[in-house]
Amino acid sequence: MKTQHSTNPADSDPVRARAIRRLHQKMGVQAHVLVYLLANLTQVIVWWAYTPDQFFWPLWSILGWGIGLIFHVWAVYAGSGLDEARIAQEMGRIERTGPAQD
Repeated sequence: MKTQHSTNPADSDPVRARAIRRLHQKMGVQAHVLVYLLANLTQVIVWWAYTPDQFFWPLWSILGWGIGLIFHVWAVYAGSGLDEARIAQEMGRIERTGPAQD
């Protein structure tokens, strides 16, 4: 009977797996920014070519999609998830203040 052994080093190293996951998240943000810029640039060019004297309608896409893009960047780069430093900080706060009244 054969036993299956994983040849993926990420399976045995949780730090490597976490690093790979973070790199994938960062690549996702980069792709999102690129698509955002290209799509909105295309809309601005279409607006400029056909209706430059009318309301700047690409504004709605730029603002709406931009809000979503900001949240995506925030989720990836501004500390999504818990890390040991945050956990230790919260534990210290709880120890200083005493039992919680949750």
